[in-house]
Amino acid sequence: MSAVTRVYAGRLIGLQVRGPDLDPIGRVRDVVVTIRSAGTSRALGVVVELVNRRRIFVPMLRIAAIEPGDITLATGSVSMRAFQVRSGELTVMGDLVGAKVHTDDPELPNLHGKAVEIADVELERTRTRDWVISKVAVFGARPKFGRSPSLYTPAFSHVHGLSAGGAGESDALAEKLAGFDQMRPADVANILHEMPSEERHQLANELDDERLADILQEMPEDHQAELLETLDIERAADVLEEMDPDDAADILQELPDDKAEVLLELMDPEESAPVRRLMSFSLDTVGALMTPEPLVLTPQTTVAEALALARDPDLPTSLASMVFVVRPPTATPTGQYLGCVHLQKLLREPPSTLVSGILDPDLPPLYADDDQETAARYFATYNLVCGPVLDEGNHLIGAVAVDDLLDHMLPEDWRSEGLRPGPGVDKHRTVTYG
Repeated sequence: MSAVTRVYAGRLIGLQVRGPDLDPIGRVRDVVVTIRSAGTSRALGVVVELVNRRRIFVPMLRIAAIEPGDITLATGSVSMRAFQVRSGELTVMGDLVGAKVHTDDPELPNLHGKAVEIADVELERTRTRDWVISKVAVFGARPKFGRSPSLYTPAFSHVHGLSAGGAGESDALAEKLAGFDQMRPADVANILHEMPSEERHQLANELDDERLADILQEMPEDHQAELLETLDIERAADVLEEMDPDDAADILQELPDDKAEVLLELMDPEESAPVRRLMSFSLDTVGALMTPEPLVLTPQTTVAEALALARDPDLPTSLASMVFVVRPPTATPTGQYLGCVHLQKLLREPPSTLVSGILDPDLPPLYADDDQETAARYFATYNLVCGPVLDEGNHLIGAVAVDDLLDHMLPEDWRSEGLRPGPGVDKHRTVTYG
């Protein structure tokens, strides 16, 4: 019987592993691979479960032949150390199967711009005896009525959204991460900006989703997109969910349309819906700058309740400076917009007062199609840092903050130039207050 030179990893699971004397050793439980964004992605070895349930690692180079019924080793000498995933390694069954990816295979245009699920990976033996990943079996859209989904096999070179995993971290890496804990996201972003790309990517992979989202929002747009693309596609979607919708929309507009659509599809629908709305506005309008999640209240809300909501530590200070009062529903786009109340006025009123009785109904709103210069004049005229954005039907659809406006009006490279650009100035100087 001829040895196999091309096989799907899933077909190896459960196969009997025999020594060169054909005595059984154990059975295959997984295949260990390494994923490279540039270069060859290959299988490193198989995880073998011994008769005593211990799992060990057997390198692919120790395998003499893979046959339909079993695997034969070239040597009976194998390490008996318990298997542990190392940094940069992934397992097919544990990490790849079930993972979401996207493909731009020209022979499968029906899958472009869609998230697909990995069902298996094809391994092919080369002349150097390496087993490289040649194709990926993926499920298309799941049909209705419980029918089996269609299976496609794009070339691995046209599959995107996977990155190498990691297990453990060096002392130096742990020390850097610990140093970030008490720093502002903008300061961490400055440090990451100055790092070599490989180190930047390594640190990003170790940060939790929420922290990485906060830092990503403070980075130059080219680094935002670059860093996001180094993450597993499912994690990238999770990080986008943690970001403010306007910042998530900005990053997605820097990515190719297919990749952006895949990420939006993987996001929770409640998180992706406002991002999609923001992406529908022209980039130079107020609609593209606004956040769809301002502080929105009903007329029956008391001053005490409004102040309690404004104290939310997760609410940016600019958005906490103003509450907007509407008729239900309060989710944007809201019911009829009634007016707003500035935080300073809330602080001067008795706690039991209803916000409907202290509205500023005369403050004009901004509209989604207003340009950035109009917004700048608005803030300068009314001495505000946050303003309501309405649609033509007098519904509140969001709020624009002055910091988001400045972010777009400053030169594109303002983040990389630092706070005080110019010769002789430490652009990332940190000031410590006693």
